[in-house]
Amino acid sequence: TVDPTVRTDIRYAGPHNFVGRPIDGYAEPRCLLTRPAAQALHRVQTAALAGGHSLKVYDCYRPQRAADDFVAWAKLPGEQRMKGEFYPGVAKDRLFADGYIGAPTAHSRGSTVDLTLVPVSGPPQAAYTPGQPLVPCTDPAGRRFADDSIDMGTGFDCFDPRAHTADARISDTARNNRDLLRRLMSAQGFENYPLEWWHYRYVDEPYPDTWFDFPVAGSSLR
Repeated sequence: TVDPTVRTDIRYAGPHNFVGRPIDGYAEPRCLLTRPAAQALHRVQTAALAGGHSLKVYDCYRPQRAADDFVAWAKLPGEQRMKGEFYPGVAKDRLFADGYIGAPTAHSRGSTVDLTLVPVSGPPQAAYTPGQPLVPCTDPAGRRFADDSIDMGTGFDCFDPRAHTADARISDTARNNRDLLRRLMSAQGFENYPLEWWHYRYVDEPYPDTWFDFPVAGSSLR
């Protein structure tokens, strides 16, 4: 409602994520944010559009129950159906220890967002079909999942050192694209999490000590 031009691909509301199913608490594929963070994101979008790009969000507010779902999943070593795409080179039992998944998470405070940039006039988002062959998120842009993002060096939620924002192994194009996203976000008060190029927290978040647990749904706003 603050900026309907921001595109959405809420991965945890569907099967295309590192777990392989909808995550607890995602009743609808919506991006919910605190008003200050949403207004700041609107300003980022205005600047991005002026440069021929649009923001696309993968995740915004995340209920505490979703973080708990991740913890429960991590304790099931046999559930690794999405390893081939999302953590091809990392053992599942290292995902928390290495900082790729966190609980509690800043997302549950309502002012953190996972996002990328897409061309305004680019091709549409590719559809994901459960069970389709998985391609490592670290593969080149032409081989990994055909997300409509500009090339950021890896896919979203890629649990690999190459997803670290300043990783030296990515191409010049990917590095420039990450830098562009960081400049746009930093100019409006967002701070990047260095282990994930897609993760940004609004520094002046209004609820820095509160982890919410209401579901991701339009009814939660009433």
